[in-house]
Amino acid sequence: MQREESMDTKNLIEHLVAFGLTGQEALVYLELFRSGKSTGYEISKLTGISRSNAYKALDGLTAKGAACVTQGNVKKYAPVGIEEFCQNKIRNLSERREYLIEHMPKEKEEKEGYITIRSDENILDKVKNMLERAEKRVYISMCKNLLQQIEPELQKLAERKIKIVILTDKSSSVSNAKIYQTQNKKNQIGIITDSSYVLTGELGKGKESTCLYSGQANFVQVFKDSMKNEIRLIELGVKDRK
Repeated sequence: MQREESMDTKNLIEHLVAFGLTGQEALVYLELFRSGKSTGYEISKLTGISRSNAYKALDGLTAKGAACVTQGNVKKYAPVGIEEFCQNKIRNLSERREYLIEHMPKEKEEKEGYITIRSDENILDKVKNMLERAEKRVYISMCKNLLQQIEPELQKLAERKIKIVILTDKSSSVSNAKIYQTQNKKNQIGIITDSSYVLTGELGKGKESTCLYSGQANFVQVFKDSMKNEIRLIELGVKDRK
């Protein structure tokens, strides 16, 4: 009997695809977990895909280390444990990463240009990369809801004794950071690292989010001055309330 594809199944398939499986391979891999050792014919019946595609997916899973063939009169396939499969993939990618870092040609750094980055996922990746590379100081302006998504990275900066200044609408749990409470800017964000690079724009709108990234000296200076002025206004407001 063919199984219906639930939302949970779709999410699992999406994550498995990120580990190098095709959509059909991920579907068959999940079925092996649910049903145990199975033939291609049985997998075809349970998933609703053709027998030829079922065997193709099983062969693909075997080649990628996600399944193995069991010994016996009938050829059956069993899944490799998810933790083992993922760890093997991560180990392999880590080794390839080290090779690429060591052997890739040196990147020509274009500090004078501007780069447009789109979608929450890509923007967050860029933000985290900027924070990981920071060596002296980081200035951040964003609302608490967005800030929470990068607090683990900020905490690592604090442990490295990197200066952290945050402009946000609520308190933050990041230790050793200087916090300035400002109005909620909703999706607006701004980040400066080491007085050398700026990322500014909108985050939190899914694929519609857009940010500008640059190391252009004049642009960085303008953004620094703007953030310094905002900090001065916040400090004056605090003094006035006292």
